[in-house]
Amino acid sequence: MRIVFIGTGEIGVPTLRALLSSAHEVVGVVTQPDKPAGREQRIEPPPIKKAMITSDNVQIAAGLSTAGKPSLLEVLQPARIKDPQAIEHIRALAPDVIVVFAYGQILPRDVLEIPRLACLNLHASLLPRWRGAAPVQAAIAAGDRATGITVMYMDEGLDTGDILLQRNLAILPNDTGGSLHDRLAQIAPEALLESLRLLAAGNAPRIPQDNTHATYAPKLKREHGLIDWSESAEAIERKIRAYNPWPGAFMKIDGQNLKIFAASVVHLNGQPGEILPSDQDLIIAVGQDAVSLLEVQLEGKRRMTAAEFLRGHAALLRQD
Repeated sequence: MRIVFIGTGEIGVPTLRALLSSAHEVVGVVTQPDKPAGREQRIEPPPIKKAMITSDNVQIAAGLSTAGKPSLLEVLQPARIKDPQAIEHIRALAPDVIVVFAYGQILPRDVLEIPRLACLNLHASLLPRWRGAAPVQAAIAAGDRATGITVMYMDEGLDTGDILLQRNLAILPNDTGGSLHDRLAQIAPEALLESLRLLAAGNAPRIPQDNTHATYAPKLKREHGLIDWSESAEAIERKIRAYNPWPGAFMKIDGQNLKIFAASVVHLNGQPGEILPSDQDLIIAVGQDAVSLLEVQLEGKRRMTAAEFLRGHAALLRQD
Protein backbone atom coordinates (compact mmCIF):
# COMPACT_ATOMS: atom_id res chain seq x y z
CA MET A 1 0.00 0.00 0.00
CA ARG A 2 1.01 3.62 -0.54
CA ILE A 3 1.66 5.21 2.86
CA VAL A 4 2.13 8.80 3.98
CA PHE A 5 3.65 8.96 7.47
CA ILE A 6 2.91 12.05 9.59
CA GLY A 7 4.87 12.39 12.82
CA THR A 8 7.43 14.38 14.77
CA GLY A 9 8.40 12.82 18.11
CA GLU A 10 11.06 10.22 18.92
CA ILE A 11 8.40 7.65 19.80
CA GLY A 12 7.47 7.34 16.12
CA VAL A 13 10.98 6.62 14.82
CA PRO A 14 10.88 2.78 15.17
CA THR A 15 7.49 2.72 13.44
CA LEU A 16 8.71 4.82 10.52
CA ARG A 17 11.78 2.62 10.14
CA ALA A 18 9.59 -0.49 10.18
CA LEU A 19 7.44 0.99 7.42
CA LEU A 20 10.51 1.84 5.33
CA SER A 21 11.72 -1.77 5.67
CA SER A 22 8.31 -3.30 4.90
CA ALA A 23 6.68 -4.21 1.61
CA HIS A 24 4.59 -1.04 1.80
CA GLU A 25 5.54 1.98 -0.28
CA VAL A 26 6.17 5.06 1.86
CA VAL A 27 5.50 7.88 -0.60
CA GLY A 28 5.94 10.83 1.75
CA VAL A 29 6.75 11.89 5.30
CA VAL A 30 5.28 14.98 6.97
CA THR A 31 6.90 16.39 10.08
CA GLN A 32 7.25 19.68 11.97
CA PRO A 33 9.69 22.39 10.79
CA ASP A 34 13.26 22.48 12.11
CA LYS A 35 13.39 24.45 15.37
CA PRO A 36 15.95 25.91 17.83
CA ALA A 37 16.93 23.41 20.53
CA GLY A 38 19.23 23.21 23.54
CA ARG A 39 21.01 25.94 25.45
CA GLU A 40 22.71 27.22 22.32
CA GLN A 41 19.37 27.27 20.43
CA ARG A 42 20.84 25.64 17.35
CA ILE A 43 18.38 24.83 14.59
CA GLU A 44 17.69 21.09 14.76
CA PRO A 45 15.50 18.82 12.64
CA PRO A 46 12.76 16.88 14.48
CA PRO A 47 13.53 13.23 15.35
CA ILE A 48 11.50 11.89 12.40
CA LYS A 49 13.52 13.92 9.90
CA LYS A 50 16.77 12.87 11.60
CA ALA A 51 15.71 9.26 11.14
CA MET A 52 15.18 9.90 7.44
CA ILE A 53 18.58 11.55 7.06
CA THR A 54 20.38 8.62 8.72
CA SER A 55 18.41 5.87 6.99
CA ASP A 56 20.50 3.66 4.71
CA ASN A 57 17.72 2.98 2.20
CA VAL A 58 16.23 6.42 1.66
CA GLN A 59 17.29 9.63 0.02
CA ILE A 60 15.14 12.56 1.03
CA ALA A 61 13.97 15.03 -1.55
CA ALA A 62 16.30 17.77 -0.29
CA GLY A 63 19.10 15.77 -1.92
CA LEU A 64 20.90 14.45 1.16
CA SER A 65 22.87 11.38 0.08
CA THR A 66 22.93 8.14 2.05
CA ALA A 67 24.54 4.74 1.68
CA GLY A 68 23.08 1.83 -0.26
CA LYS A 69 20.61 2.25 -3.10
CA PRO A 70 18.37 5.07 -1.96
CA SER A 71 14.89 5.77 -3.24
CA LEU A 72 13.72 9.36 -3.45
CA LEU A 73 11.29 10.14 -0.63
CA GLU A 74 9.85 13.56 0.02
CA VAL A 75 9.91 15.05 3.52
CA LEU A 76 7.36 17.85 3.95
CA GLN A 77 7.67 20.34 6.82
CA PRO A 78 4.74 22.75 6.61
CA ALA A 79 4.41 25.32 9.39
CA ARG A 80 0.70 24.41 9.51
CA ILE A 81 -0.68 21.23 8.02
CA LYS A 82 -4.05 22.93 7.50
CA ASP A 83 -2.55 25.33 4.93
CA PRO A 84 -4.05 24.68 1.47
CA GLN A 85 -0.64 24.18 -0.15
CA ALA A 86 0.29 21.48 2.38
CA ILE A 87 -3.05 19.72 1.90
CA GLU A 88 -2.68 19.70 -1.89
CA HIS A 89 0.88 18.38 -1.59
CA ILE A 90 -0.31 15.44 0.51
CA ARG A 91 -3.27 14.82 -1.77
CA ALA A 92 -0.92 14.66 -4.78
CA LEU A 93 0.90 11.74 -3.15
CA ALA A 94 -2.32 9.67 -3.51
CA PRO A 95 -1.90 7.56 -0.34
CA ASP A 96 -3.94 4.48 0.41
CA VAL A 97 -3.34 5.08 4.13
CA ILE A 98 -2.10 8.01 6.18
CA VAL A 99 -0.34 6.98 9.41
CA VAL A 100 -0.07 9.59 12.20
CA PHE A 101 2.07 9.19 15.30
CA ALA A 102 2.96 12.01 17.72
CA TYR A 103 2.76 14.76 15.11
CA GLY A 104 1.84 17.71 17.34
CA GLN A 105 -0.84 19.35 15.18
CA ILE A 106 -4.53 18.66 14.69
CA LEU A 107 -5.30 17.27 11.24
CA PRO A 108 -8.17 19.05 9.45
CA ARG A 109 -10.99 17.18 7.76
CA ASP A 110 -9.46 17.92 4.34
CA VAL A 111 -6.43 15.79 5.28
CA LEU A 112 -8.44 13.06 7.00
CA GLU A 113 -10.42 12.53 3.79
CA ILE A 114 -7.37 12.16 1.51
CA PRO A 115 -6.40 8.45 1.89
CA ARG A 116 -8.24 5.78 -0.08
CA LEU A 117 -8.62 3.39 2.86
CA ALA A 118 -8.05 5.10 6.19
CA CYS A 119 -6.26 7.71 8.24
CA LEU A 120 -4.79 5.83 11.22
CA ASN A 121 -3.40 7.27 14.43
CA LEU A 122 -1.12 5.49 16.88
CA HIS A 123 -1.73 6.66 20.45
CA ALA A 124 0.38 5.72 23.48
CA SER A 125 -2.42 4.58 25.76
CA LEU A 126 -5.27 2.11 25.92
CA LEU A 127 -8.02 4.40 24.69
CA PRO A 128 -10.39 5.76 25.83
CA ARG A 129 -8.10 6.10 28.87
CA TRP A 130 -5.68 9.03 28.62
CA ARG A 131 -6.75 10.85 25.51
CA GLY A 132 -4.57 13.88 24.90
CA ALA A 133 -0.95 14.99 24.69
CA ALA A 134 0.72 13.32 27.71
CA PRO A 135 -0.66 9.77 28.09
CA VAL A 136 2.65 8.17 29.09
CA GLN A 137 3.20 10.47 32.08
CA ALA A 138 -0.46 10.34 33.07
CA ALA A 139 -0.52 6.53 33.24
CA ILE A 140 2.49 6.38 35.59
CA ALA A 141 1.33 9.28 37.76
CA ALA A 142 -2.10 7.68 38.19
CA GLY A 143 -0.62 4.36 39.27
CA ASP A 144 -1.96 2.41 36.28
CA ARG A 145 -0.66 -1.14 36.06
CA ALA A 146 -0.80 -1.30 32.26
CA THR A 147 -0.87 0.92 29.22
CA GLY A 148 -0.28 0.23 25.54
CA ILE A 149 -0.56 1.33 21.94
CA THR A 150 -3.93 1.97 20.32
CA VAL A 151 -4.30 2.09 16.54
CA MET A 152 -7.45 4.02 15.75
CA TYR A 153 -9.31 5.46 12.78
CA MET A 154 -8.92 9.23 12.99
CA ASP A 155 -11.87 11.60 13.19
CA GLU A 156 -12.03 15.29 14.04
CA GLY A 157 -12.22 14.72 17.79
CA LEU A 158 -9.36 14.46 20.29
CA ASP A 159 -8.39 10.76 20.16
CA THR A 160 -12.06 9.79 19.82
CA GLY A 161 -11.98 7.61 16.70
CA ASP A 162 -12.97 3.96 16.45
CA ILE A 163 -10.34 1.46 17.61
CA LEU A 164 -8.78 -0.91 15.07
CA LEU A 165 -6.29 -2.68 17.33
CA GLN A 166 -4.61 -2.42 20.75
CA ARG A 167 -1.41 -3.85 22.22
CA ASN A 168 -1.02 -3.96 26.02
CA LEU A 169 2.18 -3.27 27.97
CA ALA A 170 2.69 -3.69 31.71
CA ILE A 171 3.96 -0.64 33.60
CA LEU A 172 6.94 -1.67 35.73
CA PRO A 173 7.38 -0.44 39.33
CA ASN A 174 10.53 1.46 38.35
CA ASP A 175 9.30 2.83 35.01
CA THR A 176 9.96 6.50 34.30
CA GLY A 177 8.28 8.57 31.64
CA GLY A 178 11.38 8.04 29.53
CA SER A 179 11.66 4.26 29.94
CA LEU A 180 7.94 3.65 29.34
CA HIS A 181 8.04 5.95 26.29
CA ASP A 182 10.88 3.87 24.83
CA ARG A 183 9.18 0.53 25.50
CA LEU A 184 5.94 1.76 23.90
CA ALA A 185 7.93 2.90 20.88
CA GLN A 186 9.21 -0.67 20.44
CA ILE A 187 5.78 -2.34 20.40
CA ALA A 188 4.19 0.23 18.07
CA PRO A 189 5.65 -1.07 14.77
CA GLU A 190 4.09 -4.53 15.09
CA ALA A 191 0.75 -2.97 16.05
CA LEU A 192 0.76 -0.81 12.93
CA LEU A 193 1.94 -3.51 10.53
CA GLU A 194 -0.76 -5.88 11.78
CA SER A 195 -3.33 -3.10 11.36
CA LEU A 196 -2.22 -2.53 7.78
CA ARG A 197 -2.44 -6.28 7.09
CA LEU A 198 -6.03 -6.31 8.36
CA LEU A 199 -6.89 -3.27 6.25
CA ALA A 200 -5.41 -4.84 3.13
CA ALA A 201 -7.38 -8.04 3.77
CA GLY A 202 -10.60 -6.07 4.15
CA ASN A 203 -11.39 -7.38 7.63
CA ALA A 204 -10.04 -4.65 9.93
CA PRO A 205 -12.41 -4.14 12.89
CA ARG A 206 -13.92 -0.80 13.95
CA ILE A 207 -14.67 -0.73 17.68
CA PRO A 208 -16.35 2.45 18.97
CA GLN A 209 -14.81 3.94 22.09
CA ASP A 210 -16.85 4.03 25.29
CA ASN A 211 -16.84 7.74 26.03
CA THR A 212 -18.10 7.16 29.58
CA HIS A 213 -14.67 5.74 30.45
CA ALA A 214 -12.64 8.51 28.83
CA THR A 215 -9.91 10.27 30.80
CA TYR A 216 -7.66 13.09 29.62
CA ALA A 217 -3.93 13.80 29.74
CA PRO A 218 -3.43 17.47 28.79
CA LYS A 219 -0.15 18.87 27.48
CA LEU A 220 2.44 19.30 30.21
CA LYS A 221 4.43 22.47 30.87
CA ARG A 222 7.58 22.86 32.93
CA GLU A 223 5.68 24.38 35.84
CA HIS A 224 3.59 21.22 36.22
CA GLY A 225 6.68 19.54 37.68
CA LEU A 226 6.59 21.58 40.92
CA ILE A 227 5.96 19.10 43.73
CA ASP A 228 2.93 19.62 45.96
CA TRP A 229 4.02 18.29 49.36
CA SER A 230 0.40 18.01 50.55
CA GLU A 231 -0.04 14.93 48.33
CA SER A 232 0.72 11.43 49.57
CA ALA A 233 4.24 9.97 49.36
CA GLU A 234 3.09 7.32 46.86
CA ALA A 235 1.52 9.93 44.57
CA ILE A 236 4.65 12.11 44.71
CA GLU A 237 6.99 9.18 44.02
CA ARG A 238 4.92 8.22 40.98
CA LYS A 239 4.88 11.80 39.71
CA ILE A 240 8.68 12.07 40.05
CA ARG A 241 9.06 8.94 37.88
CA ALA A 242 6.37 10.01 35.44
CA TYR A 243 7.95 13.43 34.88
CA ASN A 244 11.46 12.08 34.28
CA PRO A 245 12.76 13.38 31.89
CA TRP A 246 9.96 15.80 30.97
CA PRO A 247 8.77 18.15 32.37
CA GLY A 248 10.98 17.19 35.32
CA ALA A 249 9.84 17.14 38.95
CA PHE A 250 11.35 19.84 41.15
CA MET A 251 11.17 21.66 44.47
CA LYS A 252 12.23 25.14 45.51
CA ILE A 253 15.21 25.64 47.83
CA ASP A 254 16.15 29.22 48.68
CA GLY A 255 14.64 30.44 45.44
CA GLN A 256 16.44 27.85 43.30
CA ASN A 257 14.99 24.83 41.51
CA LEU A 258 16.15 21.45 42.77
CA LYS A 259 15.28 18.89 40.09
CA ILE A 260 14.32 15.45 41.42
CA PHE A 261 15.00 12.35 39.33
CA ALA A 262 14.16 9.56 41.80
CA ALA A 263 12.67 9.11 45.27
CA SER A 264 11.36 6.42 47.59
CA VAL A 265 8.52 6.28 50.12
CA VAL A 266 9.53 6.49 53.79
CA HIS A 267 7.14 5.85 56.69
CA LEU A 268 7.89 8.98 58.70
CA ASN A 269 5.72 11.93 59.65
CA GLY A 270 6.03 15.70 59.76
CA GLN A 271 4.55 18.87 58.36
CA PRO A 272 4.17 18.76 54.54
CA GLY A 273 7.33 20.21 53.00
CA GLU A 274 9.38 19.88 56.21
CA ILE A 275 12.92 18.55 55.71
CA LEU A 276 13.30 15.84 58.35
CA PRO A 277 16.59 15.36 60.28
CA SER A 278 18.96 12.83 58.66
CA ASP A 279 22.73 12.62 58.20
CA GLN A 280 22.72 10.70 54.92
CA ASP A 281 19.24 11.07 53.42
CA LEU A 282 17.24 14.02 52.15
CA ILE A 283 13.82 13.19 53.58
CA ILE A 284 10.80 15.45 53.19
CA ALA A 285 7.51 15.05 55.02
CA VAL A 286 4.41 15.08 52.82
CA GLY A 287 0.65 14.79 53.22
CA GLN A 288 0.93 11.11 54.12
CA ASP A 289 4.29 9.55 55.11
CA ALA A 290 7.48 11.07 53.61
CA VAL A 291 9.73 10.82 50.56
CA SER A 292 13.46 10.24 50.50
CA LEU A 293 15.02 11.98 47.52
CA LEU A 294 17.57 9.71 45.84
CA GLU A 295 18.94 11.69 42.89
CA VAL A 296 18.80 15.46 42.43
CA GLN A 297 20.28 18.38 40.50
CA LEU A 298 20.47 22.01 41.62
CA GLU A 299 20.25 24.72 38.98
CA GLY A 300 23.61 25.12 37.22
CA LYS A 301 25.09 22.07 38.96
CA ARG A 302 25.66 18.45 38.01
CA ARG A 303 23.28 15.60 38.73
CA MET A 304 24.16 13.84 42.01
CA THR A 305 22.92 11.54 44.75
CA ALA A 306 21.04 13.09 47.64
CA ALA A 307 23.94 12.17 49.97
CA GLU A 308 26.37 14.12 47.77
CA PHE A 309 23.97 17.05 47.70
CA LEU A 310 23.66 17.06 51.49
CA ARG A 311 27.42 17.14 51.96
CA GLY A 312 27.78 20.23 49.80
CA HIS A 313 24.58 22.13 50.52
CA ALA A 314 23.72 21.67 54.19
CA ALA A 315 23.75 25.43 54.76
CA LEU A 316 21.39 25.98 51.86
CA LEU A 317 18.91 23.55 53.35
CA ARG A 318 19.01 25.33 56.70
CA GLN A 319 18.12 28.61 54.98
CA ASP A 320 15.01 27.21 53.29
